[in-house]
Amino acid sequence: MKKIYYYQSEDEDFIETKKQDYKLKKDFIWIHDNPFYQIAAFFIYLIVLIFSLIYTKLFLHVTIKNKKILKKEKGYFLYSNHTQMLGDVFNPFIICFPHHPYLICSPSNLGIPIIGKILPIAGALPIPDNIHDMLKFKDAIKKRSNKPIIIYPEAHLWPYATFIRDYPLVSFHYPVENKKKVFVATTTYTKSKLFKKPKVTIYIDGPFESNETLTKKENIKLLHDQVYKTMVERSKLNNYEYIKYKKKDS
Repeated sequence: MKKIYYYQSEDEDFIETKKQDYKLKKDFIWIHDNPFYQIAAFFIYLIVLIFSLIYTKLFLHVTIKNKKILKKEKGYFLYSNHTQMLGDVFNPFIICFPHHPYLICSPSNLGIPIIGKILPIAGALPIPDNIHDMLKFKDAIKKRSNKPIIIYPEAHLWPYATFIRDYPLVSFHYPVENKKKVFVATTTYTKSKLFKKPKVTIYIDGPFESNETLTKKENIKLLHDQVYKTMVERSKLNNYEYIKYKKKDS
């Protein structure tokens, strides 16, 4: 029988960690200059890359379409729908190869046992909850913007969701402020002939860019609308609901 998840609001979380309210430490560092840390980070990246290849191909059965448009790109922002607990961590390493991706994420991800501790070393950029640290965070984004930066604008993980949820404008100021191109990675699901879980196909689209004749606010809205429209169009390629989502009656 198909799983059914009932929701009241699209801001709900269906997957929560034991430390969902995890807070960043006051001395948290987004970019380490220590050479020993950088060496460790390089080897962690290689390990994660190898694991990502195994996991995406053998367990998720992922196919990536139109990846070639990223081949000549280095620094850009990649927006994706949020439907895989581990896949959304590891898929970007395959999508963005040979470049090291950096993932903007909630601090709660750092509370995940084992994985949470290595996420910052592997490239996670957790969002702070205070203005003082936000300045450091934005500076880290600027320094990392010469590499792919991954953003899940839906923010909340809804496993195997086949529709695109509404999401705010807030995350689209990053490419505008850093003058970077925007690409879209839309995860879709089709029925598998061999496995119970659906086959995963990720479509890459773009680039989208700011318009120099528009204001910052107008460009943020422009990019948001272009990305959202692209995701919605690609989501029409879904043909199998592994998990069905129903809104609760008011």
